[in-house]
Amino acid sequence: MIELKTPAEIEQMRPAGVFVGEVLSELAKQAAVGVNLLKLDKIAHDMIRARGAESCYIDYHPSFGASPFGKVLCTSVNDAVLHGLPHDYALRDGDVVSLDFAASVDGWVADSAITVQVGTARAEDTRLIQVTTDALAAGIAAARPGNRLGDISAAIGAVATAAGYGVNTDFGGHGVGRTMHGDPHVPNQGRAGRGLPLRAGLVIAIEPWFLETTDKIYTDKDGWTLRSADGSNGAHMEHTVAITDDGPLVLTARR
Repeated sequence: MIELKTPAEIEQMRPAGVFVGEVLSELAKQAAVGVNLLKLDKIAHDMIRARGAESCYIDYHPSFGASPFGKVLCTSVNDAVLHGLPHDYALRDGDVVSLDFAASVDGWVADSAITVQVGTARAEDTRLIQVTTDALAAGIAAARPGNRLGDISAAIGAVATAAGYGVNTDFGGHGVGRTMHGDPHVPNQGRAGRGLPLRAGLVIAIEPWFLETTDKIYTDKDGWTLRSADGSNGAHMEHTVAITDDGPLVLTARR
């Protein structure tokens, strides 16, 4: 069921968005050569405790997950692009890591992701990350009353297609509110002018993710991490966005 938030409720969601943005900003700074993925998860866990927030991931066990997630952060490295389960791995020079984090503050959830390069940057990865960032911006710009859900999806997909990347629609954006995942589903490819009419009060996570040379994925043996079918690198960007009469409001903006 799709639930619209009142202006007061959107204001109540702001602290969660600020917190999630702060955590990802700190993690992006900490993601350096030699840093273990488990340390990044611990940093996020410590920040959750200090804030008095709640993790949306640690007990999360959807139908596509092999077991409860057990960590508070998704860390997807190189050919991993989504749902990366933190494990004993030290980041290496040239790695690409996507950090996806969601938390609840005072009963309201925010969800966001960022992809960063570690050490020496590869031109191919820089381009992939920039295109994914541009696609997120295009999707956010289309999140306005009077548009339709397909306008968001089409805007994201157009950026990917123009850059020569394929688009996988198995996983995409989603509604956000008292829980992390709700209606509507927001695919990263669609037809403009189609789908749900966008109204003020709708809060959604918009999250383009692309792979360098394929749009096919498979699930790692850990039961969670999604990897590219051909071993090419991925990038993932996400913000929680409230649709208002004044246009899109990015609740998870990083300062």
